[in-house]
Amino acid sequence: MKIVVIGTRGIPQIMGGVETHCEELYPRLVKKGYDITVIRRSSYVRIDTPNDEWKGVKLVDIPAPKKKQFEAIVHTWRAINKAKALHADVVHIHTIGPNLLALYARLRGMKVVMTHHGPDYNRDKWGKAAKMMLRLGEIIGCKFAHHVIVISDVIKRLIAEKRHRTKRVSLIYNGVNEGRPCSYPGYFKELEIEEGKYVLGMCRFVREKNLHHLIEAFAKLKGKINPDIKLVLAGDAVFEDDYIAMLKDLARKNGVVLTGFVKGRELHSLLSHTACYVLPSSHEGLPISLLEAMSYKAPVIVSDIPANAEVGLPQGCYFHCGDVEGLAAQLERVLNAGPQKMEYDMTRYNWDHIADQVAEVYESIF
Repeated sequence: MKIVVIGTRGIPQIMGGVETHCEELYPRLVKKGYDITVIRRSSYVRIDTPNDEWKGVKLVDIPAPKKKQFEAIVHTWRAINKAKALHADVVHIHTIGPNLLALYARLRGMKVVMTHHGPDYNRDKWGKAAKMMLRLGEIIGCKFAHHVIVISDVIKRLIAEKRHRTKRVSLIYNGVNEGRPCSYPGYFKELEIEEGKYVLGMCRFVREKNLHHLIEAFAKLKGKINPDIKLVLAGDAVFEDDYIAMLKDLARKNGVVLTGFVKGRELHSLLSHTACYVLPSSHEGLPISLLEAMSYKAPVIVSDIPANAEVGLPQGCYFHCGDVEGLAAQLERVLNAGPQKMEYDMTRYNWDHIADQVAEVYESIF
């Protein structure tokens, strides 16, 4: 069976939750005998990564205008046409925006699987017109996809209530690998941080992640915690705008360590030794970065939005979204408690099991 994957910026080592999802999932499906091609947006492809195949996954690069209003839809149109030329049996479309063209893919004679990673129209970065188009993408995808995959029960309920899609819907969670603890003294020296003496925020820099709330909350802890503890933000922005400029300026003024986009040993070392991981988002699907922190047994503090609540953390891990004072109080409590490792139940986030579930979806539509 030939599967062509679209809706992602690409793999490997490209920033984003959907990108991490695809990077973990599709090599596993190749091992199961599926012919997988991921169509990437050429402007995101790193020159130090493979350009035609990676871990058995075929890679095809197609350009698209790097403007957030047009990039996804233009690339999706071109990618569907390329999928047809490649004689795809299935087009697997990730995220709701690209599913504006789910019907077009069907009309071109291919089966369509949609993965709904979250209601992107709730993201602060989009204007009214863009939010309307994203909602339309959700409607079209839910109506015309042969099968819909959702990554959380929150999303499953949403599409049942709002889009009346209840048949051929599968709840398949995001996954996470087992933590690989390590130390990287040279990297920590470069960042000027010490093991166990930093708070970690790790995500793409966009407004709805509320990283400015994390900076403001951490700033309130002066004189209340060990002064050697620093705040580290790992990640970066895809598109620079006024908010990103403000965020980085706020970070610099408050002595925050900005690492940029990290993967590999650098990422493993940061997760291995953080005193606490924080995700203050107002919008998520099912955050892989949170699952990664949990896999390293790090203490976590997250906003109480439905997607984070579904993870089922102890009540003390949550604070009310947008409550900077509440976040500061939680941070103070965790940091003053001293170094600790937490135990979380990670059973349902196993990538091998997830690959089995996606394979069942592919087989079910024929």
